[in-house]
Amino acid sequence: MTDDARPSGGRERAYTVRLELVDEPGELLNALEPIAAQGGNLLSIFHERGSLTPRGHIPVEIALEATPEGFEAIVDALRESGVAVVQAGSERYSEHLTVLLIGRLVGTDLSDTLSCLEARAKASVTDVSLSAPEGTAGTSSARLRLATAEADRTLSVVHEAAAEKGLDVIEPLTPGAER
Repeated sequence: MTDDARPSGGRERAYTVRLELVDEPGELLNALEPIAAQGGNLLSIFHERGSLTPRGHIPVEIALEATPEGFEAIVDALRESGVAVVQAGSERYSEHLTVLLIGRLVGTDLSDTLSCLEARAKASVTDVSLSAPEGTAGTSSARLRLATAEADRTLSVVHEAAAEKGLDVIEPLTPGAER
């Protein structure tokens, strides 16, 4: 198809999407369906099944062509279908934050808290370390490393999510911080 024949008038450009997928049959296909449904044209897929992310998922990098509007629709559709989008085009998660959560983390479903942070803050949880010296029913602490494009917004979302679950937050100290 020539550029002139494309419905977008030839405005398609190349994008990269980095995802984290659960290691289950059909998960890659589920991630590709929103791309096809939104008119994305696949250029390449790098599916590294032998390597797991800190959350135990499989990293997948997809290069595709789409119009800018189509790409936004693809990313929205991926997120709506429950796919963890780590990076989308120029939306890079270049800042890293490390925070501590303290409280009944296991009892309040740490996995749900992590998913909430990723969805609300558009951040990626890149590492988690949990300490539960009193067992799963007692007080525990988790060190979270978050990759984000908006550190202030991410910290705000961390505090909101922690307040909802009765958790305390210890955030990073930065030069000149007023908190």
